[in-house]
Order: sequence, then C-alpha cells, then structure tokens
Amino acid sequence: MNPLRWRSGLLLPAFLLAGALHTQAQSFKDGKLTLNPDGSRYIKFTLLNQVWIRYNQSNPGTQVNGFNKPETYDIGIRRFRMQFMGQLTDRVFIYSQIGINNFSYLSDRKALFFLHDAVGEYAVVKDKLSLGTGLGAWNGLSRFTASATGSIMGIDLPLVAETTNDVNDQFGRKLSLYAKGKLGKLDYRVALSDPLDITKGSAGAAPLTRNANFSRRPGQPQYQAYLMWQFKDQESNLTAYNTGTYLGKKSVFNVGAGAIVQPKAMWYLADNGRDTLTQAMKQVAVDVYYDAPLDTAKGAPSVHFYAVGMHLDYGPGYLRTNGPMNPATNTRPGTSTNPNNALLGEFGNQFPQYGTGNVLYTQLGYKLRDNLVGETTFMPYVSYQYSHYKRLADDIHYYDAGVNWLLAGHTSKLTLSYQNRPFYLTNSSGQNVVDRRRSAVVAQYQVSF
Repeated sequence: MNPLRWRSGLLLPAFLLAGALHTQAQSFKDGKLTLNPDGSRYIKFTLLNQVWIRYNQSNPGTQVNGFNKPETYDIGIRRFRMQFMGQLTDRVFIYSQIGINNFSYLSDRKALFFLHDAVGEYAVVKDKLSLGTGLGAWNGLSRFTASATGSIMGIDLPLVAETTNDVNDQFGRKLSLYAKGKLGKLDYRVALSDPLDITKGSAGAAPLTRNANFSRRPGQPQYQAYLMWQFKDQESNLTAYNTGTYLGKKSVFNVGAGAIVQPKAMWYLADNGRDTLTQAMKQVAVDVYYDAPLDTAKGAPSVHFYAVGMHLDYGPGYLRTNGPMNPATNTRPGTSTNPNNALLGEFGNQFPQYGTGNVLYTQLGYKLRDNLVGETTFMPYVSYQYSHYKRLADDIHYYDAGVNWLLAGHTSKLTLSYQNRPFYLTNSSGQNVVDRRRSAVVAQYQVSF
C-alpha cells in the first residue's frame, strides 16, 4: 500500500472530526469540550495521580525475595487514572476509565494500563430512570463500595467495603446490567452482575477446605442494590462513584442501605471431609453520611462524618487478608506454634480484611477555614475499622489517623497518615489470636484534573 495514501486515509477523518468539533464546540474548560451551544452535550477528560512514600513495620517473618525484611521503605503509585466520558445526546451517556494500581519497586516493569470502566447508558426517563451496561462500579451494599478516589478524605478508601475486590470482579468493577435514578429524595441503583472467573483473580488458587471460599464452579448471577435518602443537598449520580468529601462546598446528609447476594458463590468441605457443600454469599449494610460547612460564611470550616455497619456472610470460616501495595513478597515457613507463622501467610502489611461476621467502619474529619495558610488549609481526620469475624478469637481493631494539607482542594493535596493494624497467629490451641500490632507511616501527594 502507498504510505502517503494510507496516511491520507487516516488524516481525512481526523480533519473532518476536528472541523466538526470546531463548528459545534462552544468552549473547552477543565477538560470539558462542549458540543452544543448550551453545553448539555459534551466530552470530558480527567486525570488522577496518587503517589505514596511509606515506612512499614513488617509483619513478623516477612521476606522480600527470600531476604528478611523487618521494615520497608518504598515509593509507589497507589493509583493513576484517566477518565473519558460524554453526554452524546440528551439521553445517551458513555463513561470509561483506564489506569494502574499499586505500581511499586516489586511490580513488573513496563506494566500496562488496564480497563477499569466501560459503560454506556440510556436515559429512559430523564433523571428518574437510566439503564446501562458494561464493566463498571454500579455496585450495591454501601456508599463507599464505589468510592470517587479523587475526593476521598483520608489516605485510602474504606477497603473493607469492597467486599469482592479482585476475587470475582476487576478491582471492584463488575460486568453488569444496571438501573439508576432519582425519585424525589431517593437515589437508587440496582444491578444484575455476571461474576468474573475467580481462577483469574487473587483468590483463584485457594484450596477447598472446611473453611468456605469462593467456588471455582461457573458463577451464578449476582444481585446488587443500594438506596440513599438524601435529606439535604442532592448529589450527582452521573457516574457510579460517590464523593468522599466536598470540603464544605455542599451540605449533604444521607442515610443508605444496600445488599449483595450471589447464589452458590461459596463452597467448602463437609465435616466428613469428602462432600462439597455450597451456599450463597449474602451481604447487607446500612450507612450514614454527613458532609457540610459549619456556617454559611464563604470558606467556613466544615465537618465530615461517615459510618457503616455491615453483615458479611461468605460461609463458615471464610477469611481473606489484604495489604494495599504490599511492600513484601512472602514469609518464611513456620508452624502453628512458631510466632513467625502468620495466619493465612500475613506478610508485609497484610491483616484479615474480609471475613464472615460483622463490621463497623467510621471516619471523621474537620476542614479548617479556607485560606488558613496563604491559599491553603488543613483537614485532620481519623478512621476506625472494627471487625468481628467468626474465625478469629480476637476481634480486629484497625486505626488510621492523619492530616490533609489542601494546597488546592482535591486538585493538589498532601496527606500524612499513621496506620496501626493487628498481626494474627494460630496458637497451640488452634485459636487465631492477635500476637502483636504493627504500624505504618504513609505520605501521599495527589494531583487531579
């Protein structure tokens, strides 16, 4: 093929598209290109980068590539995101997101971005009912089961709310058919999801034992719902992701409830050690969210509060550890009487994040008045997770406290966090108990556009 003709074939559509956009577009501002005079049709582009600088006190027995590491220091990209969305007609909306998570010194080189979201939706009744489908986070259960990462208050999301993260979904995103809308003050979302094959996820190699785990049999459909009653200012439901904090720009008070149910999602061995039993995964939650300025003066201090109670039923004995951007690779072998033998191989910064039982998670933040130091201000915060999991003799208490230096709101902010977590081992009586506690100090710089 003639190279000039090939290039011309590519350039002609590009010139036509540019001409069409030049003719129709009214403005380009903050990554948003309007497509009609009133701006109701548009294409938008956003960027997010979150970089962690961290000291971690390792769980006992932690190794990196076979070498003992009682503590680690690392720098990593916790998240990088690019979002593309567009209101293409009065009723047609498209949303997509690509990015990368947890790129650290242990990551494969030249790691490729992966698809987070790709959904299209149609407004059947504007504002009241939209139907959509694709890979997305229109999940049930709780507000922060689908968090807007660019506006989270603390150093990280409430990870316990992402109850199937990377097991039968893609970092919380699921292949779904969903409906969403607003009926007065009621904001709702319901979804029918097709679970991803767990053998491709983080728990795919888990053995079949008397403790429940996700079944490797072809998955049944998953049913999800989350309802919010919005007492004060109304929040946008344009995308699936719920705002962390508005920094005093809105006055929001919501009460929500949700659920996720998947028949035959779990399996385990019967007491005879031969028969395989199955049961549904059943999860329910109620939560409350308050985020508002303390008075009507411009730039006034604001308060943020969130709490959620969850009942998680994964089946008997289910337990899964998690450590965000784990700075280690393994733990040295041990026995149940050896303090270097962690429950479920807890190395690096892991602890039992998910399990069958009950969870209470809460966070509280206070944004000081705007322009406190030049054009910047601060927002200290604290969060706490309590989990009572049936497989653990001692309950989980996880703490995270820190401060945000808001250099330009969420667009540019520096966060410093102190975290404290439990370390479990199995004692000589076969009980899973807290042996000691471990800490981490994390600094994050966020830039978003």
